[in-house]
Amino acid sequence: MQIVLLERIAKLGQMGDVVTVKDGYARNFLLPQGKALRANKANLERFENERQQLETINLERKSEAEKVHDKLNGSTFVVIRQSGDSGQLYGSVTSRDIAETLTQAGVEAKRNQIAIDQPIKVLGLHEVGIVLHPDVDTSVVINVARTEEEAERQAAGEDVTVESFDDEETIEAAEVFEEGVDVDLSEEAEEEATEEATEEVADEAADEAATEEASEETEADKED
Repeated sequence: MQIVLLERIAKLGQMGDVVTVKDGYARNFLLPQGKALRANKANLERFENERQQLETINLERKSEAEKVHDKLNGSTFVVIRQSGDSGQLYGSVTSRDIAETLTQAGVEAKRNQIAIDQPIKVLGLHEVGIVLHPDVDTSVVINVARTEEEAERQAAGEDVTVESFDDEETIEAAEVFEEGVDVDLSEEAEEEATEEATEEVADEAADEAATEEASEETEADKED
């Protein structure tokens, strides 16, 4: 389908350009979003008559977008999600979630303005592009964490998933020993343990010898 663009479209053209696109792309996105018109005679004449007005509106929108860019660029927004110890989320953070987070923070944003290739699926700091205007892009940081405290620590450069593994290993190691028992792993303690074991073996051998001797004496008395 041939269309005339009413604004700049990335990888497609500038305002006023007549281009050919797939019918589905035009019907489902460009035409209903008011970004283009069918390139027939009537619409081309309409565009030329309204061109100056459209350019003025575009400049105003661009100016507003640049102001938002100056305020927003590099800002961090926290999104709380549950995850496993490895940092893998139970679910994901989508473009819709990010748009809602920005809107709740006072920055009006729509899902189609969020430039991510796929949903976020792990904890951490994620840089996300935002299309404020066809000529103005910005980026923000989405801090995905399990708690507000973890979000603060991640922002400070900590890896909270590493700590989770360390804590788990510490707990497993502690469970090996009986609660309340002090364990001395020094060389002196090992030597003392070896001596005690040797003495126990010697005592057992002496007891066995004494038992055998007593048994022999009893047999001798019976024979007499």
